Amino acid sequence: MKKISTLILSEEFSTTEVLKLFVSEFDNLELLDSTSDYTEILEILSNVSGKSIFIVDLSTNKQLKLDLMLKVSQQCQNCKVLALSDNPSVDLIIQIMRAGAREFIPVPIIKNEFFEAINKIVTQIEEPKRNNKCKVISVFSNKGGIGKTSLASNLALELSKITKENVALIDMNFQMGDITTFLDLKPSFNISYMLENIDKINETFLLSTLERYKNTSLYILADPPYFKQADNIQPKQITKLFNTLKETFSYIIVDAEASFEGKNIAALDNSDMILLVTVANLPALRNTQRCLELFEKLGYDKDKTQVVVNRYMENDEIKEADVEKVLSKSIYWKIPNNYFALMSAINKGVPVSSINSATNIAQSYKDLAQHISDNLYRQNMVKKFENILNQ
Repeated sequence: MKKISTLILSEEFSTTEVLKLFVSEFDNLELLDSTSDYTEILEILSNVSGKSIFIVDLSTNKQLKLDLMLKVSQQCQNCKVLALSDNPSVDLIIQIMRAGAREFIPVPIIKNEFFEAINKIVTQIEEPKRNNKCKVISVFSNKGGIGKTSLASNLALELSKITKENVALIDMNFQMGDITTFLDLKPSFNISYMLENIDKINETFLLSTLERYKNTSLYILADPPYFKQADNIQPKQITKLFNTLKETFSYIIVDAEASFEGKNIAALDNSDMILLVTVANLPALRNTQRCLELFEKLGYDKDKTQVVVNRYMENDEIKEADVEKVLSKSIYWKIPNNYFALMSAINKGVPVSSINSATNIAQSYKDLAQHISDNLYRQNMVKKFENILNQ
């Protein structure tokens, strides 16, 4: 098997020497000549014919190296990044992971931690990834016309752009789905077809069958074209579909049906997060209150459900504090009211960012995606590095 090219970047002589020594103990790694020229590093890694590993020490010149890591992760598809730092923190680790690093270890380097990180990266290189850390996020409201489909479609696209990972967007509105209309798609396959062929599905099948949105890493699973097709779908099939999709996708965004029917409950049960969408008027808030009460009866953790106020205006008669008082729950996110930008996007069948990425609503969708991905990174990193941070 061809050796994996490995390049080290560190201004600390002792750290570099330790890394070289440890790398030399791996038979399947081949050390490339070190250089401190960032442009040259990018060129070297871009020209590697096979797989490669970039080991970068962020103890100095942190921001410059984060920028370099991001370029490497974007331009060198066959390169995996291992990051190091002598001052680890949760925020730094989030930045590191966002810049494309697959693993992180602290400095000074402990041999068994380094070997464990390298072995994980080598496994990722040698074996196609199987994603057991997929996050399922359902966008839900039991009241129509609230804007959950806009939120689901724009959030899914922004997540795919920010994380550069595969994102699946599922239309669970079995009777009147709108995802394909919102994104101007005419997919050849739908959720009914997937469920009928669930035992044949693998990663290759999914990525070639699901409708890919333009040149992004967003894949769409459309609603059934005929009402009767939905009648035969069972809740246990939804669970099996989600478990299958989790092997390929890092995020699954569900545009959930506005009902408490069995299939929809199965989707909510299998979700890591439910974005409960409402608007700042009394009927909508009362419906939202009932939803929260039902979710509590279903045994959902309070943190699983987060309230998103759509079409929010600062001068609304019902203020943010009023909403939180009525619901006895903090607002997770507010999507500003921008009727013209949103309707222009819907009528053209494109995401809001395609109309004007500078609008307040486009920026809000982007910031929400960033917030969600950062928080998920944070949750994972706190657990993974809590021992490091307590040292």
